[in-house]
Amino acid sequence: MDGIKIAIIGDYNFTFNAHHATNLALDHASVFLDVELNYYWIRIQEIAQHRIGFFDKYDAFWIAPGPFINSFYLNGIFSRLVSFNKPVILTGESFRFFLEYLIAKNNLNPGNEKLISDNLVVGSYFENIEVFPKTEGFKKLYDHFSNHELSAVRYSLYPNLMLDLVRNFLDIEAVNQFDDVEAFSLKNHPFFVALSYYPQVTSTRDLPHPVIYTFVKAAMSHQQLTHSLL
Repeated sequence: MDGIKIAIIGDYNFTFNAHHATNLALDHASVFLDVELNYYWIRIQEIAQHRIGFFDKYDAFWIAPGPFINSFYLNGIFSRLVSFNKPVILTGESFRFFLEYLIAKNNLNPGNEKLISDNLVVGSYFENIEVFPKTEGFKKLYDHFSNHELSAVRYSLYPNLMLDLVRNFLDIEAVNQFDDVEAFSLKNHPFFVALSYYPQVTSTRDLPHPVIYTFVKAAMSHQQLTHSLL
């Protein structure tokens, strides 16, 4: 099997711990799964300027934590990624941006109300959160991994918004100790998972994060399926 190619979509800054941790978490998964893994950071403005064929180069996509220089371009990127069957993971601020994309696309806020809170994490440091899985799949991921995670963002969602989203678009994978949504997946997509927290930060070489290596395994499966159809 050829090496797995993952596009990390974000405005990389080597001084941001979460960006460095994203690279390391993929390295941890690569060693754990014994697979050749190549990842490439690509700025969102650059991706927005590419044609759809650009996405054919990669087996999976990770929308990294922000900050983003031009978050406006994310909507176009989300639209493309949703239309594919390739694995996608979002972490950090892109969690909120994707929710806003769904709200706008499906006209879920005709009154232009504030449906998503501002960031509830105060300051520039990571906040300790507890992740409580809600689905069998997520429970299995945390069978042998601590549910204590770190995040620099946390959002509260308007209850009626969640009802609309869960009814039509999303499955809630996990909540935190405040009962805020921390992870969701997109219905009718093989692997499209958004996390408000930063699993890459708690990943280690000795204990790779299960969410991350499951994402990589999904990329491996997609590549194998694609090659079997050729």
